[in-house]
Amino acid sequence: MSGKPDLIQPDRGQKAIDIHLVSKDSFAGWARKLAAGQQSALQAQKFSGGGFETAIVPDGDDWFAVGGVANPEALSSWCLGRLPETLPAGTYRLASGEPGPALHGWQTAQYRFDRYRKPKDGDEGGGERILLTKDAKAIEPALAEARAVNFVRDLVNTPAEDMGPAQLEAVAEGIAKAHRAKITVTKGDVLEREFPMVHAVGRAAAREHAPRMIRLDWGKASAPLVALVGKGVSFDTGGLDIKPANGMALMKKDMGGAAHALALAQLIMDAGLDVRVLCLVPAVENAIAGNAFRPGDVLASRAGLTVEITNTDAEGRLILGDALALASEDQPDLMIDFATLTGAARVALGPDYPALMTRKDETANALLAAGEAHDDTLWRLPLPEAYREWLKSDIADIVNASGNPYAGASVAGLFLDRFVGEGIDWAHIDTFAWRPAPKPGRPKGGEALGLRAAWHMIRGRFAQG
Repeated sequence: MSGKPDLIQPDRGQKAIDIHLVSKDSFAGWARKLAAGQQSALQAQKFSGGGFETAIVPDGDDWFAVGGVANPEALSSWCLGRLPETLPAGTYRLASGEPGPALHGWQTAQYRFDRYRKPKDGDEGGGERILLTKDAKAIEPALAEARAVNFVRDLVNTPAEDMGPAQLEAVAEGIAKAHRAKITVTKGDVLEREFPMVHAVGRAAAREHAPRMIRLDWGKASAPLVALVGKGVSFDTGGLDIKPANGMALMKKDMGGAAHALALAQLIMDAGLDVRVLCLVPAVENAIAGNAFRPGDVLASRAGLTVEITNTDAEGRLILGDALALASEDQPDLMIDFATLTGAARVALGPDYPALMTRKDETANALLAAGEAHDDTLWRLPLPEAYREWLKSDIADIVNASGNPYAGASVAGLFLDRFVGEGIDWAHIDTFAWRPAPKPGRPKGGEALGLRAAWHMIRGRFAQG
């Protein structure tokens, strides 16, 4: 939040509370060096060195903290995530070594979504937990990544009435102003003509939630073009193929793809990466009214394909189709789309693992490696040629949803593939954008899943020098 200090700061020898990191294996030997009273304090707190355990140990007139990690010599993004959730506000440093990747989880653990509630006495323990590092070059990248993750969380956690297409446009305008990017927004009759599927999906919404295509352009014309596309369904009723109440409960998060694309665009701009960014957000509310698009309708598309609607709840792929077709017109060097697209991906992989589909093995391998290296794991699913026939229509070029229950995530990916230009290096990330239960460094609610994998892959491919 504005006005708050950075949670990661340079270590210039200032006063700070030490944090000792131990594992289950190393704890006994480490504890034997402590005074009897300190050992008793650890026993009283039932500290055994297990992962994410924390304890406070008296040290004369002062005290230090202890944290349990799997391996003190090889820290992960999340291994310090429990500490700022349990320790008092203050300034801390590791007693031995540098936090490295754990700088990330230290920050994201302190995220709070407090837009709709008044602060109470004792909220957040009365202040921030600041972690020091001597690695000055690591600070700004770590701050930027945490800001991007928390940006996604903020957008996804915001209810649909306050994060509709107009509000997504306002967010994009703020990004454009901050980075001197060009923003173009297409609405109304022009939207219907140029992006007919976006218009059809969003036309039943109230006027204040009218559909639009949001476009950001940034960077030198001579630089490699990276196209980012994000599904921006601010709320999904399912349309006339209406969802049940429990299926609608989390549908404020159906713009999670847009949040990821916008966050990634900001990361690229903040870093001054030598690329040109094209970021597209087709923003709609899939509402129900007398003018809602229907099962059985045939929609035109920007790509020139006609699409028979077999399920109005498969709307995300429709708006992405128009956006992918637009992005393809500029022949990007890399195109990545993010979307909270299919329940099938969640059934297959659960909430933590975004499904990755790509045309090129090289791109898939780079994204998978970046995810593994930065604790943002993706899982690749195929785009099987044999399943393309499941999208055949008797009256149009293609249907928007297969009539069988198999391979739903891959079939959705195959639908999107039809709207991506020939030969374009394209990756599709089907993300959940939500954490149903908290984990250290990762509170319940909106979540960035796949963002850091994509960012580090892009940075590795297009870094200067």
